[in-house]
Amino acid sequence: MLWFLKRCVSFVFSGLLCVGNKLIRSKFFRYQRWLFIFPFLVAPIRADTLYLTSLNWAPYSSEQLDNKGAVIAVTRAALKAMGHELVVDFYPWNRAVRLATRSHTKYLGYIPEYIFPADHLAFSVAIGSSLLVIVENKDNPIYWEKLSDLNQYTIGVVKGYVNTAEFDGMIASGVQRVEMVTSDDQNIRKVVSGRVNGAVIDLHVLKYLLAREGMEPLRKKIQVNEHSLVEKELFVAFRNTPEGRRWRDIFNQGLEKIDVDALMEASMPTTNPH
Repeated sequence: MLWFLKRCVSFVFSGLLCVGNKLIRSKFFRYQRWLFIFPFLVAPIRADTLYLTSLNWAPYSSEQLDNKGAVIAVTRAALKAMGHELVVDFYPWNRAVRLATRSHTKYLGYIPEYIFPADHLAFSVAIGSSLLVIVENKDNPIYWEKLSDLNQYTIGVVKGYVNTAEFDGMIASGVQRVEMVTSDDQNIRKVVSGRVNGAVIDLHVLKYLLAREGMEPLRKKIQVNEHSLVEKELFVAFRNTPEGRRWRDIFNQGLEKIDVDALMEASMPTTNPH
């Protein structure tokens, strides 16, 4: 009888030891598994870099400004909020657009741009607004009520810039007389000299340019026409490809994490000289 009890105790103890070993091994392997997975859970998401092109269009974008311009400061902040970085290279406008829309370059878009019908582009959420006005000579102001009234005048425009659909349509049809230049600064000087009756320009850009040293004589001779053309929103134009749309979505999510209006205002240099 004693022998039988010893055998039972031995059998139960062996069973418990076996179960215990299984539990220990199970916990050990689970522990090893978590040791393998844990670094991937705690490791930061790899930061990617978005490459965009832009132009020198202060105060919105400029390689001369410390923050590279207000819209670039907003774009950088939105990407930083998503854990990514921004690199912007500056070119003349037409080249900036060409480089950003060709598949063999590192660029996936350009900034800033007005929205317009374009199948090859995927536009971001708006990152600011731009008041488009006509600058005129104080001694020879422009009088107009409807847009077609401008047809009697010669208006300066910057080559490659999108203005308004109706105004650009009048240019394309030949009913609107224009002179094309390569910069807003050239247009201002042509208005002062009387070579054009007026010029289309962004109000913040005009104020910034006129605030520069040595522009006092020009400031005294020009003014903003009482009728503005339109208030237009500014966007990042991404290439309409899977990668371009991926970055567009990342950027849009980043905009939701920042105060766009406050940052835009804080990033805008003092441009009004008065």
